[in-house]
Amino acid sequence: MTELGWKSVGVLELTALPSIDEARWVSWVREADVLLVNGGDALYLGHWMRESGLAELLPSLPDSVYVGLSAGSLVMTPRIGEEFVGWKPPTGGDSTLGVVEFSIFPHLDHPACPENTMAQAERWAAGLTGPAYAIDEQTAIKVADGVVEVVSEGHWKLFNPTS
Repeated sequence: MTELGWKSVGVLELTALPSIDEARWVSWVREADVLLVNGGDALYLGHWMRESGLAELLPSLPDSVYVGLSAGSLVMTPRIGEEFVGWKPPTGGDSTLGVVEFSIFPHLDHPACPENTMAQAERWAAGLTGPAYAIDEQTAIKVADGVVEVVSEGHWKLFNPTS
């Protein structure tokens, strides 16, 4: 991600943050224009965002932009669904941070994820209680001031159990 032309890039290792003086790393986060959170395992990421204190800090950063890639996006949702549970948190379940009010089925129809089909996304969404988006690699979901906007040159679908 450093090849995107950023003026500067800093890296925070969430698992190390609890051992660093909070006054030091919190100032780095507060000074950042963008928090770019890459993928991996959404439950592991959520666990360490809570343990480190970063999850608690996020609501106090109204002028910062959060950009999540793959699990970096899923961690902001209320739930990921059992299909995406890899690492199991001490609390169990599939709950993530719940910053946004919808869930995400990522990598729709991606060749590296042959199981991520629209049919599988429909089954996944049926197991959730809130709105959920299935999105491909050419799709992003923008949330600003509570307004959700899908930005896409690919394909996506909203599953909304209230409609």
